[in-house]
Amino acid sequence: MASLRTPLSISQTPLLHLPKFHCGNNTNTWGACLNVPKKACFTHKNKLKKKNNVVVIKNVIRSSSSPSKLSFEELASSSSSSSSSSSLYSSRAISISKLPARTREKADNADNDAISLLHERIRREHGKRELGPRTMDSEEADKYIKLVKEQQQRGLQKLRGATPGGGGGFSYKVDPYTLRSGDYVVHKKVGIGRFVSIKFDVSKDSSEPIEYVFIEYGDGMAKLPVKQASRMLYRYSLPNETKRPRSLSKLNDTATWEKRRIKGKVAVQKMVVDLMELYLHRLKQKRPPYPKTSAMAEFASQFPFRPTPDQNQAFMDVERDLTERDNPMDRLICGDVGFGKTEVALRAIFCVISAGKQAMILAPTIVLAKQHYDVISERFSRYPHIEVGLLSRFQTKAEKENYLQMIKHGHLDIIVGTHSLLGNRVVYGKLGLLVVDEEQRFGVKQKEKIASFKTSIDVLTLSATPIPRTLYLALTGFRDASLISTPPPERVPIRTHLSAFIKEKVKLAIKHELDRDGQVFYVLPRIKGLEEVREFLEESFPNIDIAIAHGKQYSKQLEDTMERFAQGEIKILICTNIVESGLDIQNANTIIVQDVQQFGLAQLYQLRGRVGRADKEAHAYLFYPDKSMLTDQALERLAALEECCELGQGFQLAERDMAIRGFGNIFGEQQTGDVGNVGIDLFFEMLFESLSKVDEHRIISVPYQSVQLELNINPHLPSEYINYLENPIEIINEAERTAEEDIWSLMQFTENLRRHYGKEPFSMEILLKKLYVKRMSADLGITRIYASRKMVVMETNINKKVFRLIIDSLSSDMYRNSLVFEDGQIKLTFTVECRLISFSSQAELLLELPREQLLNWIFQCLAELYAALPALIKY
Repeated sequence: MASLRTPLSISQTPLLHLPKFHCGNNTNTWGACLNVPKKACFTHKNKLKKKNNVVVIKNVIRSSSSPSKLSFEELASSSSSSSSSSSLYSSRAISISKLPARTREKADNADNDAISLLHERIRREHGKRELGPRTMDSEEADKYIKLVKEQQQRGLQKLRGATPGGGGGFSYKVDPYTLRSGDYVVHKKVGIGRFVSIKFDVSKDSSEPIEYVFIEYGDGMAKLPVKQASRMLYRYSLPNETKRPRSLSKLNDTATWEKRRIKGKVAVQKMVVDLMELYLHRLKQKRPPYPKTSAMAEFASQFPFRPTPDQNQAFMDVERDLTERDNPMDRLICGDVGFGKTEVALRAIFCVISAGKQAMILAPTIVLAKQHYDVISERFSRYPHIEVGLLSRFQTKAEKENYLQMIKHGHLDIIVGTHSLLGNRVVYGKLGLLVVDEEQRFGVKQKEKIASFKTSIDVLTLSATPIPRTLYLALTGFRDASLISTPPPERVPIRTHLSAFIKEKVKLAIKHELDRDGQVFYVLPRIKGLEEVREFLEESFPNIDIAIAHGKQYSKQLEDTMERFAQGEIKILICTNIVESGLDIQNANTIIVQDVQQFGLAQLYQLRGRVGRADKEAHAYLFYPDKSMLTDQALERLAALEECCELGQGFQLAERDMAIRGFGNIFGEQQTGDVGNVGIDLFFEMLFESLSKVDEHRIISVPYQSVQLELNINPHLPSEYINYLENPIEIINEAERTAEEDIWSLMQFTENLRRHYGKEPFSMEILLKKLYVKRMSADLGITRIYASRKMVVMETNINKKVFRLIIDSLSSDMYRNSLVFEDGQIKLTFTVECRLISFSSQAELLLELPREQLLNWIFQCLAELYAALPALIKY
């Protein structure tokens, strides 16, 4: 028999569910549903035929001379030699299309029982998280959690100017004097209100007037002393365009706000657990440190410029990651355009390939990839044994195939390219380092693929304006970061001009650059308007070479255009944001961006960085069509860009971007709803608070075999179901083995059992529920379950803080009000009308409940508690 623990192949899988057995009323649903008399259905080897449009089944039923029901003990003591005489996948596979409608309806009901609903809930709430026993013991987890907390504090101190022991050194609370009338604010205890004004008023206890903050709520006005407001108020903002809350909170209904706040707190805790588990997983990965050789110092000495202090620190950080640590590196190098990030990557590449490994450089556009290839080829020209290759759409099929074979066999040391390097056809022989340039430019699938590399190889990410997710991870210390904010001595700040679009201003800006023998970028958000701009510029500058560049052009045409612009033959390049990253053209010192409102803040910052790479003063002209057409968010974005005009402010700009549009989606899932409950600022404060107390929310699972379920339930299987199973003893033993492994194995077993034999009878369902109860109890740290007078008692190893978080996570008010925690025990009382039996029952009648129904009650309760696991560290 095929194992029920492994997924069936398409060829093995029966067409659809088999009919069910209901042993409660001793009804043989199989015979009844097929309109076959019960007696005829269970005679020895009856051969039924199709007659009057009724399905008949051959060689399926064994003799029914055995007793009508057998207990599990009787079954276990019986002979295990009753193997089936017919194939499960041929004679037992019944097409549901041939069954009567009544049978189809009953077969479909298998998807609506308590176990199926539990499966659906676990998949929805736990996703891809591992719920089984951990390979990391408690002592090892303590060590890693301590490392995480230290890393977090270092991240906060380094990147946000925090002071040691200062608890973070910064606050998301709002200064009341910075608020404008109409701004939305959040009071931690009352909820969301609208700021009205600050004015003097006299309190009841004093004759001296003091300043109050007046806040409008849904059912009235509240006033708060300014000093108190500065400790309790947060600005309310959301990750998307709108900043309006769904509704204002009410002063007389703080319970509704408390529910919203708790929902936000639980969402925060789940995010922290995700971060922690990702980080712990990375710390668990091991690779031998790379050797530190004299050749590395020789390679570094060939750098033609004098490194800035920040660059030197980044060099040391990366070298330490590679040569002193035994965990794979995952470091962010955040540096402004032209500040020397590439040199940091080149030294890391040299270290890795010197040890016989391969390095991959991933760029978002072919233009940037080509520039990286040229820089790397020139830098490694003194090392003829090092092979550098560029994989791009400019190559012929034969050239690509040759490169793929070289990569596979390890003959290509450095591979440069775009997202095609992440494809399934590219197989790396001995990949050791991945360098990602401008991660924010890649799509979701590419980012997921990049993330998959981080568990096994070293990863270095280069960015001038890191995406909020990257920034967030760096700020909280879960990702190493090196900040290069010192400009090279010869760099001059770029002058930024923001105004409405006027043709004369455009012509003056271009003329100024051409008069000093320079070149101009002219950028538009879409391909559609490029030709129209070209006509305007050719008319204005008839003797100047002008060209168009965009991603839809033929490969050779685009390559030729970019090469001619780099050589200075083309003076004005009209293009899309394909030039956003990496282009280093010393003579281009003016950039014009039209319809600036359609670009993101990170895009605009990158575009502006295309100029100003020489010692000439550079200009960036940002034109919008009409200020009245701009959203508040677009205006804030442009104001931020104007303010961050000094060199090295890419990191600060990313923080502004974070404030303007929120942190986006942290783990590829939209968190807007969770943030909307409390606003970004309070959400972030909850986040940092939760991070600082991460070790307090740990749950330690117990061995499955140590769980004692004292309910004395011994269900009996109907003999017809036993006869129908191919090898009942093996199946029941396998059920126990899968339950001992983890919840996923048990879920897979149950689903495959139903796929083979249809929905199980009630007594088999009780057996499965016992296994689920023990499995969920083990994962929740519960060692014993028993009924005591008016309640069910669960002995557990969790603490009060973990229990409080579990209660906050519950979706059912019934269980939230019925659970209490005392002296290492979770006590479950039932004080409302019991829905599991046909009469109204109070807790006093608990012991009179049938054992099976009591088990159902415990099963439902544990299913509720199990939903809280994603918010807990499970080590």
